[in-house]
This record gives sequence, C-alpha cells and structure tokens, in this order.
Amino acid sequence: MTMKPSHEAFSDNVLNPEEEPVNFHSLYDQGFARLAAATIPVHPADPARNAEEVVSIAREASDKGAAVLLLPELCLSGYAIDDLLLQDVLLDEVEAAIHSVAQASLDLLPILIVGAPVRAEGSLYNCAIVIHRGRILAVVPKLHLPNYREFYEKRHFVTPGASTPILIDVSKWSAVENPYEKFSPEYVPFSSAVIGVADVPGLKIAVEVCEDMWVPATPGSFATLAGATVICNPSASPITVGRAEDRRLLVRSASARLNAAYLYCAAGEGESTTDLAWDGQTMIYECGDLLAEGERFIPGGRTLTIADVDLDRLVTERTRQNSFADNADYVNAGRADAPFGPLSRVSQIETRLDPPRSDLGLARPVDRFPFVPDDPARLAQDCYEAYSIQVSGLVQRLRAIGNPKVVIGVSGGLDSTHALIVAARAMDLLGRPREDILAYTMPGFATSEGTKSNALELCESLGVPCETIDITPAARQLLADLKHPYSEGADAYDVTFENVQAGLRTDYLFRIANHRGGIVLGTGDLSELALGWCTYGVGDQMSHYAVNTGVPKTMIQHLIRWVVASGQFSARTGEVLTRILDQEISPELVPVKPGEKMQSTQDKIGPYNLQDFTLYYVLRRGARPSKIAFLAQKAWSDAARGEWPAGFPETERVAYTLEEIVKWEALFLRRFFSQQFKRSALPNGPKVMAGGSLSPRGDWRMPSDASGARWVAELESAVAGVPGSGIPAGPESSDSPGDEGGAGSPSMRASAALTPKGASL
Repeated sequence: MTMKPSHEAFSDNVLNPEEEPVNFHSLYDQGFARLAAATIPVHPADPARNAEEVVSIAREASDKGAAVLLLPELCLSGYAIDDLLLQDVLLDEVEAAIHSVAQASLDLLPILIVGAPVRAEGSLYNCAIVIHRGRILAVVPKLHLPNYREFYEKRHFVTPGASTPILIDVSKWSAVENPYEKFSPEYVPFSSAVIGVADVPGLKIAVEVCEDMWVPATPGSFATLAGATVICNPSASPITVGRAEDRRLLVRSASARLNAAYLYCAAGEGESTTDLAWDGQTMIYECGDLLAEGERFIPGGRTLTIADVDLDRLVTERTRQNSFADNADYVNAGRADAPFGPLSRVSQIETRLDPPRSDLGLARPVDRFPFVPDDPARLAQDCYEAYSIQVSGLVQRLRAIGNPKVVIGVSGGLDSTHALIVAARAMDLLGRPREDILAYTMPGFATSEGTKSNALELCESLGVPCETIDITPAARQLLADLKHPYSEGADAYDVTFENVQAGLRTDYLFRIANHRGGIVLGTGDLSELALGWCTYGVGDQMSHYAVNTGVPKTMIQHLIRWVVASGQFSARTGEVLTRILDQEISPELVPVKPGEKMQSTQDKIGPYNLQDFTLYYVLRRGARPSKIAFLAQKAWSDAARGEWPAGFPETERVAYTLEEIVKWEALFLRRFFSQQFKRSALPNGPKVMAGGSLSPRGDWRMPSDASGARWVAELESAVAGVPGSGIPAGPESSDSPGDEGGAGSPSMRASAALTPKGASL
C-alpha cells in the first residue's frame, strides 16, 4: 500500500477482472453480502492461543461465504487482564499473533476485524485491526475510553488526540510483501476509516469500538456520513441484568437512524470473572430490523452469527432520504477543526473480495407478507394503528365538510366490508347514529345470493340501513343502446359488459349522494390500484373519499380478523365478518352456469400473495425485478418453511414455483406501468402502511405514458435459462422497447388498460 494523506484513498490497485455472468441464485449477484459476528473462547494473556481461535472461526466463516467477520474487543489479548496489558512480553506476543492471523487470512474470504492492544509512538491504544488476505487494511483506535463503574481503561490506554499519529507502520504484521518497496515501512490509517469493497457494490465497512456506540456523537455516525454502510462494533461489555436489552436498543436505533447494517459482538467465555461476567452477545441489524442474534452464555464460548445484509436497501434508503446527504454537509462544515470527527479525516480504503457467485442460499428472514408482520403482538399493534388511521381520517374529513351522510356500496366482499366497519366506527366517534350511513347493495348479472345476503346481514347487524337497487334493467338498456352483442342474446362477456355494471353502480352512488346530502365512500384497496383492477372515471376508481387506498389486499383480511378478535362490534357482526373472510375474491361481473367456477380475480391478475410482495419491493425498495423474483422464491417456494401471520388459515398456506413467480411478476409490471393514469386521478384518502402509498400527492408519482418494457426485460433476462423459470435461454424477450407486442407497445398497453375491471376509456 502506498502512503497517502489520511483523507485520500488507500487502494490495492487490482485491475478489475472481466465481468462474470450473473447467477440468479447468488446472493452476491442480488445485492446482498454475507456478514458474520462471532465470539471465541478467550485465553487470558495468551495471544497465540487466541489467534488460533480467531483463525479457526475465520475458516468456518470463510467456508460459509462470509464477506466480513467481526470478533470481540481485545480478543487477541483478553479484555479483563488488568495491568498485564502493560507488559512488554504480552504486547510482543500480541504483535506476533496479529501476524499469524494475517498469515492465515491469505486464503480466507472474509475481511477480519480483530481486537488488540497496539503500541504507537510510546502510547498504548485499544484498537480494532482490519485484516484481509494477509494485509492490514487499517488500525482503528477506540475513541472513547470508559473510566466509570467497573471500567478503568484509561489506566492502560490513551485516548486518541492531536498527538496521535494518523498512520501506522504495519510491515511487521503483514503477511504480504510490500508491493511498492521491499523492506520499507507499510503505512495504513491509524484512525477512523471506511473500507470499500470494489467488487461488492455498496459494501463499505467502518468500525467503532464498544463505548464508541454509547456516546452522543458516535464515530459510526461520522463514518456513515462518509459513506460507510456497515458499522462493526467489537465490544467486551460485561453482562449485568438488563444490559443485553440496552445493547439491542442502541444497535437497533443506530442501524435505523444511520440507514446502515450494524454488527455487534461482546466478549464471552474465558474472560476473567474476578469481578465481572460475560455473555457473548452477537447481533446483526439492518435499518432497524433484527436479522440475526446469537445465543448468549454458550458453553465453550464459541458463537458464529451470520446474516445476509441487503446492500441495495441501504443505498436506496439513503438516496431517498435526501436529508442524509444534507447532514453530511452540515457535519463536515461544522466540525472542521475536530481531530477525529470531520468527515474529511475519515480515511477511505479499497480492497477486493472476489466473493463466491454460487448458490449459498439466503441467511436472512424474508417475509411472505412484507406488509403483514408474522409476530402476533406486532400484527395486533399494526392492525390497531391501521384501523385507527382509517377511522380518524374519515372522522376528520366528515367533520371538516359539515358532517354529511356517508354513501357506500356494499357487495359482501372484503373491501366494501372493511370500508363499512370503518364508517361505522367513525360515526360512533362522531357521536352520530349509524343510520347516517346509507348502504346500497346493487346486484348485477352475476351477483351471488351468498355475497348479497352477507352484505344485507352485515348492515343489519351494524344497525346501518341498506337498500337494494337491481342494476340489471339499466345495464340491459345501456348494452342495448350500445348495440352490444349481449343485448341480442350472445354470451359476450367482454370488458364493456363488465364495466357497464361497475360504472352504473358508481353512477347510482354519486347521484344518491347528491340526492341525500352525502359523500361517496370509496372501497378499493392499494393492491387494486397497483394493478389497475378498477374501472376508471365513473367506476370504482372514483369516490369523494377513499379509506382503503392505503391498505393492501393481504392486510385487509387481517384488519377484519382483528376487528372481530378485539370485539369492536357485536358477536353477530363478528360471525358475518368471519363468513365473508372465507369467500372467494371475485368481481362477480360474469354469469356462470351451474357447476362452473365463479369468476376469480386472482385467476386473472395473479395471487394477491405474490402481487403484494412485488408491490412492496417496487414501492418501498425500488428493487430490480430480478431481485424481487429471487426474494419471492426464498419466501414462497416452500409452504412449510418460515413463519405465517397469526390466524392465517392452514388451507391457504400455499407455495409457488419460480415459473409462477416470474409469470405473475411480469404481469404486475405490465399492469403497474400501464395503469398509472388511474392513480394520477386518485381521490383523497389516508396513507396507512409504512410500505408506502400510491397517491400522486404523496409517495408515488410517475408519468402515465411510461413503459415498463425495460423492467420486464430485466426480469426475463435474469431468469432466462434458469431451471424452473419457464423462460428459455436465448435472444432478448419480446418485451424489449420497440418490439411488436412488447410491454411498451400500443397493443400491449391497450390490452392491459382494458382488461376486466380495467378501464372505461
């Protein structure tokens, strides 16, 4: 390594190899990196044995494909060895141990972060040493030395300051000959540093040591503002009652606030128990989400905790939060005179990993339902908040416009059912009678007796008046006026046939609202808006206020279950709601003959399980389609693996093949782009889920004439030739821009816009 000013980059100067073909199943090709935090059995004041323990667990981490391995504070010497830290014999052996670890790392994959006492310019520092493939990349001294309660680190170590060197000669530790000049010193940063990995985009590592995490302005904060995406904390941290939860709180909050991954490990078995005890806590967080936590108090003291961190997510979150960059500018301008705080003093280093591009699996939880928590307590909390947001939004709107009546169409389906119980609770909070809700059921050509009777019984149980308006005579007249084949006796159940019914229902509701002094309450949900599964204009896309547009279909059912379980309404209402939950999701627009299957929404536009999965990653993460398919396969390929939300029916616990995942994701992408015009004219309604909304005034804005062709092409190109994908290897798919019939072509866009319940243009 060349010696450069500390604010410039230290680089291995390795030429980029030719790009390898992307492996759809490789976590490194899908924007992830496998990271590990470990504890080892400590042998107090025996650096050689400690080095053997480090190398042993490093080999295990390497075999598992880890890019980074974090080990505890002072693990090469032992933390609780008191004044032995000042013995030359010990410090000489620590240096030999560092060299032996570097030597062993020559054929290992991970970047190692190892704790050790380090002598520099006549002082002793508590340091983390960053080692990779025989080389010392950086030596990071601990900036904040605790000297209170059971800690007295200042007895042995020096706090880095103005007299501390910013470079350190590591030639005697390195296992690789200095490539620039034989037998010359090899200087690396002796300061805060960001280690970038050139061939793993987004992987930028920084270190803060133990107490550095507990102070108000942490070194990790400065490092992330300088570009670090992964903060590693080698800690000793003896255990007392409640401290493990304190650590979790600090690590979680740091990872959330910094939009970073945070690795933490504490010392475990083997440290002296003269006055203290040790638990060996390890954990990995990402943007506030716990990915993995190791078991504490492990006999033998050896723990390896592994998780695959989504680097794309970290970069995307920071890109979207533009105040992140503003804060970097503010901090750099405001602390230019501080010795270690300013961003210009954080060293930038680069190395290469050459990670395995094979299928290593995925070591992280992937929720089947990203909008719906698996944990029962969290799900109940989310349902309470979502329902309360919807109710309070409607209460405020009604109060602000003079408390009109609420006009709602009820079909007996999930969405109108949920909108009705939101309206009922809103009336209760306003101190108004539920009779001020004017409900209407409007049977058409295919309305089943079951859904109609459920709608009527639900209204009756809630004390909401409900009238029936048969729209079939008006629909027949309109179809006759249009000279539609159905009016001449043909079984012509096309888009016009369906949208005549959807449009008439909305037309009636708006005229009723005019006549009765009310507003039309929209019932359509977030998933339907994403797919454009609504009739535009005079149809179910339009209303005066829409309470469900911020809630995905997969969450609606859990909201209704929560309403039942929490006793929001009477037992009779709960029985009807439970019955409605068991129905097939259907628009009920096309008549079926006896013995035939009812028209199914999900047969047409795909399972909401998968479509909501795709929606979340498009809307909240901006993820590439191929990555969404990769994650969907991990989440949905095996119904027996992973968690299901509380109360989810056993009979609906299904799995999907890669071919099904690709098929329905491609359909989602085509419809999502071609149906933007419906979302651009979206009525008012509250944002509910943290995953985002599709309001043109809020989370999502895009031109209505944009093409999704490149998104579909990226998906199909990534899975082409992958076994089980259904996409053969070969030339670029027909969805390329400009190709006849592609997603961007007029014929494709018209087809997507005019599918049933699609558009009335």
